Amino acid sequence: MKILILTNYANGLYLFRRELLLALQADGHNIFVSVPPDENCSKIEDLGCSIIETPFERRGNNPVKDIRLFFSYMKLLKKEKPDMVLTYTIKPNLYGGLACRIRKVPYICNITGLGTAIENEGVLSKCLLLFYRIAVKKAQRVFFQNETNRQFMHAHKIACHNDGILPGSGVNLTEHPFVDYPSEENGISFLAVIRIMKDKGIEEYLEAARRVKKRHENAHFILVGEYEEETRSIYEPQIKTLEEQGVITYLGHIDYVKEVMAKSHVIVHPSYHEGLSNVLLEAAACGRPVLASNVSGCKETFSEGKSGFGFQVKDADALEKIIEKMLNCSGDERKQMGICGRKWVETHFDRNIVIQKYREEIKRKDL
Repeated sequence: MKILILTNYANGLYLFRRELLLALQADGHNIFVSVPPDENCSKIEDLGCSIIETPFERRGNNPVKDIRLFFSYMKLLKKEKPDMVLTYTIKPNLYGGLACRIRKVPYICNITGLGTAIENEGVLSKCLLLFYRIAVKKAQRVFFQNETNRQFMHAHKIACHNDGILPGSGVNLTEHPFVDYPSEENGISFLAVIRIMKDKGIEEYLEAARRVKKRHENAHFILVGEYEEETRSIYEPQIKTLEEQGVITYLGHIDYVKEVMAKSHVIVHPSYHEGLSNVLLEAAACGRPVLASNVSGCKETFSEGKSGFGFQVKDADALEKIIEKMLNCSGDERKQMGICGRKWVETHFDRNIVIQKYREEIKRKDL
């Protein structure tokens, strides 16, 4: 079977769906990937997939450019004639899904998160929900990554009869093995792995770090993540100042963060919204306790009080207090929380679960 994948970021596909691409190829399928071109496309090609460069802005909302994207998908479907299309993230889901519906090509959508535009419930939200209702209506399956997102869409009459649930992207438990808890002799490290943008909670993390560091010299705050170009000018000066003051250590973008996680004691994830957080899954797989905003897509990844603590989203005060709570735990308590987290993801979030669900759907197409 010829399978076409529509996605917005090659590196995201590589990091979180690499095993799915390899599994589908092992099943004898030919995989083509439509994605905006960047230096990460070679990683996908090295897996044996064919890249089809499809330029578009991941987060732009220029209607002219988005219409062009829709027609580029229409042309792509006509030219490539895929047997099945898999779509990820909002623009491929919407414009790719609509194109597949019109071309009568079987397709499977993955709603990796609702996003701020929908959750804000303004005029744009209503337009996007209407678009979703039209675009995914004829999908063979619409996968959601958490139950709250699914119920929200059901309330708006979207994917009521062709939906399914995935455990996010799952986590590769072999690639992310349990690692013994590190010594706390030199202090306790709080690691945040987030894109540097408001919706990922960067402002709350920086403010909480600044406050806590004044009281606890043994608390170390580490930040990993890439800047979004549209907000670099806002956050880069703040981060450089806090680095100079010794409040945080900024490591930039790292593809594989498991080594940094292994050296850290606690993982902090203050995101405003998630489909299901890969960072938190990898943290738990590694055996580290987590502090996460109490939103869908985060709270499913840990057991409250046993493998981590939740805190009020968009609230630096709440994050500060929960960091203090974690600091007040003993080293052995933090270690046991990490062990509990590992057991949690082994039971609920093995990436092989995701692979099997996709294999079942693709086989169903042939029935």
